[in-house]
Amino acid sequence: QVQLVESGGGLVQAGGSLRLSCAASGLTFRTYAMGWFRQVPGKDREFVAAISWSGGSIYYADSVKGRFTISRDNAKNTVYLQMNILKPEDTADYYCAARLGSASSTERQYNYWGQGTQVTVSS
Repeated sequence: QVQLVESGGGLVQAGGSLRLSCAASGLTFRTYAMGWFRQVPGKDREFVAAISWSGGSIYYADSVKGRFTISRDNAKNTVYLQMNILKPEDTADYYCAARLGSASSTERQYNYWGQGTQVTVSS
């Protein structure tokens, strides 16, 4: 059974930082591309960042470019999202997802999803 478990969310002031983690089990992690998406209640889920199985290809949404960094540790079956210079508009539930294939910004191309972790940025 595939499980993706996010952690690291919380409340932070604008300008602060958080690091999200997503621990994967039940799959051959090193063969999966990983993505981070976020969703505000009442709105569609949106792409944040994605990384290929090797880490050689990385993509970011324009809204987070230069502030967020996605990385992975295949030995630990974990993907990370380092979030710096956080803004109130980054407030959302953050989800990690796994895709057997290349990194993608398209939500429907991902096979497995975590339950999400909440990030709240106060102004």
